[in-house]
Amino acid sequence: MVSAPGRVNLIGEHIDYHGLPVLPMALRRSIRIHFQARADCQIRVSSGAYGHREFAWTPGLTPVARGDWENYLRAAAQAIAGKWGVMNGIDATIASDLPPAAGLSSSSALIVAMTLALLRANHRAASFEELMEILPDGEQFVGTRGGGMDHAASLASREGCASLIEFVPLAVHHIPIPADWAFLVADSLQIAEKSGAVRERYNAVRTAGTEALRQTGFASYAEAIQGRTEEELGDLAAAKHLSPAFLHVVTEAFRVRHAVEAMHEDDSALFGRLLLASHASLRDRLEISCPALDRLVDAAMASGALGARLTGGGFGGCAVVFCHRGDLSKVHDGLVERFYSGNPAHILHAEPGPGAVNS
Repeated sequence: MVSAPGRVNLIGEHIDYHGLPVLPMALRRSIRIHFQARADCQIRVSSGAYGHREFAWTPGLTPVARGDWENYLRAAAQAIAGKWGVMNGIDATIASDLPPAAGLSSSSALIVAMTLALLRANHRAASFEELMEILPDGEQFVGTRGGGMDHAASLASREGCASLIEFVPLAVHHIPIPADWAFLVADSLQIAEKSGAVRERYNAVRTAGTEALRQTGFASYAEAIQGRTEEELGDLAAAKHLSPAFLHVVTEAFRVRHAVEAMHEDDSALFGRLLLASHASLRDRLEISCPALDRLVDAAMASGALGARLTGGGFGGCAVVFCHRGDLSKVHDGLVERFYSGNPAHILHAEPGPGAVNS
């Protein structure tokens, strides 16, 4: 059996694919795959919720119907094949307590778990660095142009910590979360299926940021930020009439930096303000929020939270809600009353758990 957790991104949204650091934590909810090795190239996978899928692992796999979960299985096989070649298949069953299409990285957790299962069935060891070479690009097989945050968080998180993930060069720094800090993940009840209808909108966000960077003449966002203040970068954006995506990326990068400092210094007030500023930027600059997410953030703050924001790719899914541990019940109950009409089923207490290679 292999298990890969989902994650909640505390801050640093839509910047990982621009090579900038992010700050997620792994959840104690996961995709679990029980598997047996086969002597041929067939991959046979059953899920109680989604049925049975079977295909031959051959070079040059192509996607099946858009939105079909088999594409994530194929993405894992194709990613492995690109580095190590085609191997023997598996018979497998999948179980999950991770809500799908909620911005909690269920799709990346499935690809991570499937990749680990195929490798272990074939007695192939792979380091964290090797896995990170293949997994982010592997997910693009499904058609979403994301980054490497989800895979790194699912693989390498540590219990009790957030993970400051850097990409150039690749590194994971485990940041202890103060004992008095607590997080809830609350579902907006708006489906955010990146492999389906919102895929083009999701990919357009990345394209807008990349095009804005090209207009600046800098080789990377890290270069653009180096040695400059937020005010100077704002002046640059105004002078060159850059897309609002540019300002989101650079200000979110500063927010990640300040969030790590707030965590080190146990400055919960600052951390809460940073979450709210992140949500505002995602809503107003990237335009990836939705009315349900905005109402959910407002309901969290009215219930006594210190901060809240949408988390994940946007267009629906979940919000992460931050409060003091002593206020957890009050905030939870306030959300149930204000947003969920008395139904608590759509809120989970997010305790920072270990990644797949640290469990």
